[in-house]
Amino acid sequence: MGNYKVIAIEKKGHVAWLWLNNPDKLNVMGKMFWEEFPQAVREVAGDPEAWVVVVAAKGRAFSAGLDLKTMGGFIGMDGAEGMLGGRHKLLQEILNLQEAFTLIEESPKPFIAAVHGFCIGGGLDLMAACDIRLAAADAVISLREARIAIVADLGSLQRLPAIIGKGMLRELAFTGKDIDAARAKEIKLLNEVYPDQNALYAAAEKLASEIAANSPLVVQGIKQVLNYGEGKSARDALRYVATWNSSFLLSEDLMEAFQAFAQKRPAEFKGR
Repeated sequence: MGNYKVIAIEKKGHVAWLWLNNPDKLNVMGKMFWEEFPQAVREVAGDPEAWVVVVAAKGRAFSAGLDLKTMGGFIGMDGAEGMLGGRHKLLQEILNLQEAFTLIEESPKPFIAAVHGFCIGGGLDLMAACDIRLAAADAVISLREARIAIVADLGSLQRLPAIIGKGMLRELAFTGKDIDAARAKEIKLLNEVYPDQNALYAAAEKLASEIAANSPLVVQGIKQVLNYGEGKSARDALRYVATWNSSFLLSEDLMEAFQAFAQKRPAEFKGR
C-alpha cells in the first residue's frame, strides 16, 4: 500500500475501500489530495485481488470540494508568470486534475461512491465518475462552481447529462444550489439513500460483495462494453461486445460457472 497522508486504502476480501482521509478539513481537495488520489486509484485499479472499489470518506463530510485557500498558486494563479505562460500552466494543471477522476471512469473495475455530509464541487465531480452512487440521508450535494466564478471543469458537466439529463444538470450548474439526498435520488443522481452513515457503509459493502461474487473478468468486461457503447450506434456497440466475448468468453470462470450450476452450488470465481 502507498504511504498516504490524506488518502487511505483498506482491503476486505475482493473489495477495496478508498478513503478520503482528511476529516479535520472536511476532505477538501488541496495539493496533497491531487498528488495522492491518482496514485491511490492506480494502486487499487492495478491490484489483481481488488475486484470492486468503494470510494468513501472519513469524518463529517464526503468532500467540501476544492481547497480554495491553497490551490491558487498550485493552478498557476499566483501571478508569478506572464499572462501567456500563466494561462498555459493553468491549462496543463486543469488537465492534470481532470485525469484523477478520468482514471476512475476508464478503469475496468467498478467504483461505488458512498457519500455522506457535504459533497460539493469536486466531490460531485468525483462521485459522477463512479459507476454507482449511494448516499446517507444527510448528504448535501452541490455543483457550486458558478457561485465562486468558475466553470466546473473536472467532469460533472460532461458526465452528468447521461445520469440526470440535460435540463436538470443545467439547473444545478447555472444556480450552484444545494440539493439533499432525497432530491438527488429523485433526479437519479443516486441509486439509493440510507438513513445514516453506518447504514450507508453496510449497504455499500453488501453491494460491493454482491458484485465481487461474480467473475471479475465479466464485470470488468461489462463496464468496458458499457463505456464503449456511449454515443455509439447499437450496431457498432453490438459488434464490440461480440468481439469482446469471442476473445474472453472461454475462461476458467466460465467453466466454473457451468460446473457450479450442474453441482447446484455457488460458483467460486478466480478471475482467470
